[in-house]
Amino acid sequence: MIIVTGATGELGRRIVERLLERLPADRVGVSVRDPRKARGLADRGVRVRPGSFDDPDSLVHAFEGAEQVLLVSLDRTGEECVTGHRTAIDAAVRAGAARILYTSQMGADHDSHFQACRDHARTEDLLRATGLPWTALRNGFYTSSALRFLEPARHGGDIALPADGPVAWTGHDDLAEATAVILADEGRFEGPTPPLTAPVALDFDAIAREAARATGRPFTRTVVSDEAFREQAVGHGAPAPIADLMVSIFAAARDGEFAAVDPTLAELIGREPVGFRALLERAWAE
Repeated sequence: MIIVTGATGELGRRIVERLLERLPADRVGVSVRDPRKARGLADRGVRVRPGSFDDPDSLVHAFEGAEQVLLVSLDRTGEECVTGHRTAIDAAVRAGAARILYTSQMGADHDSHFQACRDHARTEDLLRATGLPWTALRNGFYTSSALRFLEPARHGGDIALPADGPVAWTGHDDLAEATAVILADEGRFEGPTPPLTAPVALDFDAIAREAARATGRPFTRTVVSDEAFREQAVGHGAPAPIADLMVSIFAAARDGEFAAVDPTLAELIGREPVGFRALLERAWAE
């Protein structure tokens, strides 16, 4: 059985759907904080059990009988994030899982400017220390993050953000499909995968051009200082740690941490990943 955590989240639910296209429902299980949100999966024959990264025993029960456990990374940062991941990894070991997979990120490194990448690197260390077979899915930076940064410019046309660098913005759907392929083909990767990315890395100057082509309207790119951007984010209600985290994305991009592109994602899904402009058009059509 393959167990997926976070199966009602943005990435986890897509992964489960792609798995169900490849495997019988009785070979798929999910660990979710609120089983009521996964009722539709239970109705289709998926095993649904409650599991919280803050409750080790619940995870051991949720992971029972798992050949593979996919840990979808927590939406937390710093010690709180790594502690939750440690709890889940220990639970997978206690439950007797034969392989642990984890949704890491391109640029995962202890010296990254971006806190989340440092958290991913520490989590990969924990996986390595188990002695079990493991796979870290080095996902490209999610396109949805770029779209959130673009939202203030959607109607006004001025993309006012800190200086950046090229980023391999990659869609959730393509990453979910690749993850399902890897899970169904057990043992395909050992340790970190190559970067699972779209074929092109774009900075926000290039994104401004893509937005103009998508909408037929002009977009400008204005560079603001990190501090001005941080103050603006806090002024709009972002907690200071979240504002700092957002600024660090731009610092990491300037240093080239997210610039790598690789053909592995395309090879896994059997086609070119969906490009940034198509994802932008889809999001802005809603």
